[in-house]
Amino acid sequence: MTMIEAINDALDVMMGHDPDVVIFGEDVGYFGGVFRATAGLQAKYGKTRVFDTPINECGIIGAAVGMAAYGLRPVPEIQFADYIYPGLDQLISEAARLRYRSAGEFTAPITVRSPFGGGIFGGQTHSQSPEALFTHVSGLKTVIPSTPHDAKGLLIAAIEDNDPVIFFEPKRIYNGPFDGYYDHPSKTWKNHPGGQVPEGYYSIPLGKARTVREGQAMTVLVYGTMVHVAEAVLAEKGVDAEIIDLRTLWPLDIEAVEKSVQKTGKCLVIHEATRTSGFGAELVSLVQERCFYHLEAPVERVTGFDTPYPHSLEWAYFPGPVRIGEAVDRLLNSEA
Repeated sequence: MTMIEAINDALDVMMGHDPDVVIFGEDVGYFGGVFRATAGLQAKYGKTRVFDTPINECGIIGAAVGMAAYGLRPVPEIQFADYIYPGLDQLISEAARLRYRSAGEFTAPITVRSPFGGGIFGGQTHSQSPEALFTHVSGLKTVIPSTPHDAKGLLIAAIEDNDPVIFFEPKRIYNGPFDGYYDHPSKTWKNHPGGQVPEGYYSIPLGKARTVREGQAMTVLVYGTMVHVAEAVLAEKGVDAEIIDLRTLWPLDIEAVEKSVQKTGKCLVIHEATRTSGFGAELVSLVQERCFYHLEAPVERVTGFDTPYPHSLEWAYFPGPVRIGEAVDRLLNSEA
């Protein structure tokens, strides 16, 4: 399956499994979503369970909060992560606080799906990576898959969770893995192990990282599209690095991070989002606090820049093979 097909399959499985699951958002009904992630679901489950909304992200999230308090399991789609900001008040002040504020009388089992990230020439209003904003909010969980297999299992687990989950989908890898070389031919998921998606129901627990490959030279902490870019760069350079796909940013599998860094002694953090206050800064702090006496070199970061995502200079902004390769070389040649 492609990641789009895996997400569609997960939604289909959960709608068939639980009549309280409802899907709504801009163009998700008859049209099947701008990326076709909800294609065919309205025809199968009806217009009361899969329906279109006005272009009003605040209203979409607000309606989801009310539905969740009523007992439903809403799965709203925000068409692009860049447009999630009008819904922040509802997500932070209402959804994330509902269980706490009601002393457990109400919960907010909401899964907000949204495509995010660049690599498709979407410019500043269709390429943002705002994941760090949500990891800052107590009560929210933030999930980012990197393969179709993980996308389906993690999405099912998110929908079953009784707390609100932000489920960001890296749109650059919807149809195939990406090695970071924009001038290379596109790849599909067909021959990639992560594209092998079991039929029917299965879930992947939230808060558990995946070891993409084991190694001794350094630990590379990544998620989403950057998992594949990092993997390609390290393979090309022949570096025996351990790659950890975080999968869930929060709750973070800090045990997996700690175990790996203590083994390798060096750490590289990569993400596409803006550098300042990005989630990588939190990862660097945690590694420094928990693995200080094991570190053999300062922790390295490769990220996007502190600027709106540029359209004409997309590949200068994107943390590609050149910048990642330079960071790997610095780590290999440095000592604490």
